[in-house]
Amino acid sequence: MKSDRKTTGFSCILLTLILICLGASTVGVLGVFLPMRTAKVFGPASMDLSVRQHFTLSAMLMIEANDLVRPADPNGQTQSFTVTLGESIQSITNRLEEQRLIPNADAFRNFLAYSGLDVTLQAGDYQLNPAMTPLQIARTLQDPTPAEVDFSILAGWRVEEIANALPTSGLEISPEAFLAAVSRPPEGYPFLQNLPSLASLEGYLFPGSYRLARKLSVDELVALLLANFEKNLDPALQSAFHSQGLTLHEAVILASMVEREAILADEMPVIASVFLNRLAAGMNLDSDPTVQYAIGHNANQGTWWTNPLSLEDLQVNSPYNTYLFPGLPPGPIANPGMAALKAVANPADTPYFYFRAACDGSGSHRFAQTYAEHVNNACP
Repeated sequence: MKSDRKTTGFSCILLTLILICLGASTVGVLGVFLPMRTAKVFGPASMDLSVRQHFTLSAMLMIEANDLVRPADPNGQTQSFTVTLGESIQSITNRLEEQRLIPNADAFRNFLAYSGLDVTLQAGDYQLNPAMTPLQIARTLQDPTPAEVDFSILAGWRVEEIANALPTSGLEISPEAFLAAVSRPPEGYPFLQNLPSLASLEGYLFPGSYRLARKLSVDELVALLLANFEKNLDPALQSAFHSQGLTLHEAVILASMVEREAILADEMPVIASVFLNRLAAGMNLDSDPTVQYAIGHNANQGTWWTNPLSLEDLQVNSPYNTYLFPGLPPGPIANPGMAALKAVANPADTPYFYFRAACDGSGSHRFAQTYAEHVNNACP
């Protein structure tokens, strides 16, 4: 019996030693495997973590993985979120959960601590969407600079005015690069095939408001503007241009003149009718904006559209000067919007050959059939 007890006691001690060794091995394996597995899912850990912190946060992240790699709402809508200067991580993460942008603020904080992103969150305004994963939101909060910008081109802007708007747009496109790109019409656009030699894209850069990627290239910007022009150039519009006896290029030229002459959109069809009537009668178009285009930038006024024009200005020797040269100018003088294009396609039926600005400051015009009436419409 003594011998059996000795054997049993020895076995227990041996078993205990084996279990201790196995436990130590398991902890050792976990100590290596768990951080490796976590790094594969969540990226590398911050170098500032202690061994214990690294292990603990790795374990927590693997337990909370579902709350970090899946969006809070795959069908959610984008919403504004502002991080204020000096705001605590707890406040930020709690508000993210309250706005249902993330499902679990605690899990989000653990990831921020694990990755070191908790010390690099930037104050600023963000556009966040619950369809983003919390991991994506955490990285978005590192830079308040939006990935997209809003860029507007006003109807009636010439290419130089579009170029001048680029430096403050947020796009990474220089005015010089833009002007170089629009000076050479690209291939692949049927509506540009019959452009005169040396023609630029003036007139074909469709006005409007665009949501653009900040890193958009200049060629991509030009392609987008041309694609929008092509989208709006439906067969009915082209057919209407032809019914007026105009090629597409001629129609765009005339629409650019209408765009620059008109202040009120409802007068555009009437102004278009005046120009078409003058063309049919063999009269010069006598359009001030064509002279303004020919003169170019007025440094004293800080504008591309000199106003008022002097008698000397009206004598500028340029094919764009429709006071001196008959017919349409050789190219568009601006980029017309849809209203001006439609006005040329469907002008009003009028007997008018003249128009001038009304004297009441309303932006409207007085129209006349004869030159005598036109003179009488002058302001006192």
